[in-house]
Amino acid sequence: TDAVLQADITLACDSTGKPVTRRSPDGIEAETYTYKKPRRPKWPEADFIVGNPPFIGGKDLRARLGDAHAEALWAAHPAMNDSADFVMYWWDHAADLLTKPKTQLRRFGLVTTNSITQTFQRRTIERHLTAKRPLSLTMAIPDHPWTKAAPDAAAVRIAMTVAKLGGGGGTIRKILNESGLDTDTPNITFSEESGRINADLSVGTDVTTTIPLRANDGLCSPGVKLHGAGFIVTPAQAEHLGLGTRPGLDHHIREYRNGRDLTSRPRNVMVIDLFGLTADDVRTRFPEVYQHLLQTVKPERDTNNRDTYRDNWWIFGEPRRDLRPALIDQRRYIATVETAKHRIFQFIPAEIIPDNMLVAVGSDDAFTLGILSSRVHVTWALTSGATLEDRPRYSKSRCFDPFPFPAADDLQKHRIRTIAEHLDAHRKRVLADHPHLTLTGLYNILEKLRSGTNPADLAPPDRRIFDDGLVLILKEHHDRLDAEVAAAYGLPADLPDQDILSHLVALNHARAAEEAKGQIRWLRPDYQIPRFGTPTDKSQLALTGGNMHDLPAAAGSKPSFPTEGVAQTAAIMAALAFATTPLTPDALAASFKQGRKTLPRIQSTLAALARLGHLATIDGRTFTLRRAA
Repeated sequence: TDAVLQADITLACDSTGKPVTRRSPDGIEAETYTYKKPRRPKWPEADFIVGNPPFIGGKDLRARLGDAHAEALWAAHPAMNDSADFVMYWWDHAADLLTKPKTQLRRFGLVTTNSITQTFQRRTIERHLTAKRPLSLTMAIPDHPWTKAAPDAAAVRIAMTVAKLGGGGGTIRKILNESGLDTDTPNITFSEESGRINADLSVGTDVTTTIPLRANDGLCSPGVKLHGAGFIVTPAQAEHLGLGTRPGLDHHIREYRNGRDLTSRPRNVMVIDLFGLTADDVRTRFPEVYQHLLQTVKPERDTNNRDTYRDNWWIFGEPRRDLRPALIDQRRYIATVETAKHRIFQFIPAEIIPDNMLVAVGSDDAFTLGILSSRVHVTWALTSGATLEDRPRYSKSRCFDPFPFPAADDLQKHRIRTIAEHLDAHRKRVLADHPHLTLTGLYNILEKLRSGTNPADLAPPDRRIFDDGLVLILKEHHDRLDAEVAAAYGLPADLPDQDILSHLVALNHARAAEEAKGQIRWLRPDYQIPRFGTPTDKSQLALTGGNMHDLPAAAGSKPSFPTEGVAQTAAIMAALAFATTPLTPDALAASFKQGRKTLPRIQSTLAALARLGHLATIDGRTFTLRRAA
């Protein structure tokens, strides 16, 4: 029995009556138990609940508690998602008690890690804030240091939340300065902001109300997760394993990058990637590799609880099947470090395999890199994402999937592409020319400049980075990029962060409404539509020869009627696809900027499409797209 689980517990024994044991992650052998009738325990009546529950990450619950204990915990709390951290079971139970009729409980306050703002944790908070008998947060500190005074103190950041029954506002406290954390008298100063506190422990625009957009489908993913250190080899080891002599092995031993490789300096390592091959293929074609993995990976995989990891031991634990197609035929892709001090996006050559701590975007378009690198997106990511200790985290599901890219015109796209290419090239050039420079070091100096530090006042080590890294040019590229991206959204360059967030949340809602009607602004239509599009989308793609980047036009404005025949046909098909009722030639003409000047061409195109069976018409005067059965 513990604070969040009660069950009828018995010692697990085998058929001979001998107790069954399990080995914990730290190597300790322990007896196992069965948990029957798992249920939530009854807590004593109280006016206030205050606590600091034990922390176990959601992904570690099964390993730390054991299969039976973890499954009993989940069974006793069916409303909780299995990925929630252990502390959230306390939060959920306290919240349930607070909403019970005639409860004595007035408020509860809990200390958790600052991961409470991450997606799997804030779902619990959001469920209670939006319930029929809602709670509200009266005080929250999203990110607070844990004391380091004790020798064994954990180097973590915590969050604090206080909840009450009913609606209303509260106060968010954010740290301005902190010092003396390794003493018994730390000095911490706060800023305060009042208002309705959202599930992500923010005040103001609630980014948690946004939803993923189909326009971004299939492009973003974490990198591969190895589950076996033996996959990583040095170039010398790779040569010993047959690289350069075994035909085809160059496709399966490739350069490898993790977060530190990008923010600091590459380790110059490679990784054995056998995705798509059977064990027999590897043994026959690459016997040296097979024996290497048999010794260095298989023993570890044999002890793994997941069948797929054990059975497919020669393949990465998470080979990222969804990411791989997005990188085919791309000469490069965009990557950012999942947890990092600075939110930096950069191009990586397509032959390099990204580690699990990188977030990869399957696009080689510098326009996409420019948008992601801009203040608009970084503001969004810092708010939508979470933090680990004191470092922001970039979450695919919260930062990329719901993010609405701007409906930029061709000239705006060209300008953003050009600046983004210069930005990426500048960073790569100075890093290549000066081995002492790192990406983190460059952006540390950039942040000092943005905060008002005069270059003349930089300390000698910082001044060297400033000079060798040409940081003023780096700043100029970012300033120009920020201005161009803001203009693409129709926003002033100096708009406050809260107003940027409000605009993006509203735009997300508008795009979601468009998508519900079938209007999707694909980022890579040539790649996404064949995989995720409707039959209508696919037919439009075929008619345009794979070029749908300009369809549909921005909501609220009339598109120009194309001058080229195939593009004209595609524009007409797109207009019919998004229409909710049959359209006449006059109505179609009115939907374009040129108006009735387009009528003759529209009439002849409609007649041809109807003859070919692409359109349906009853009276010859109104037309609708013929939908697939």
